[in-house]
Amino acid sequence: MTRFGERLRAIRLEKGLSQEKVADLAGLHRNYVSSVERGERNISIVNIDKLAKALNVPMADLVS
Repeated sequence: MTRFGERLRAIRLEKGLSQEKVADLAGLHRNYVSSVERGERNISIVNIDKLAKALNVPMADLVS
């Protein structure tokens, strides 16, 4: 999951968003987003979808 977290962080930073803002847009806790970015958590497809929508990108962009 480290690769996913790195991709999530890169896209978030490209869009100039904080972890807190992305978490708020996705309906998730900031600590959860942080731990996903660090590769400390497994993430469900449901939460990948929430993060993709919050970042306004296709899910494939997060997992590629």
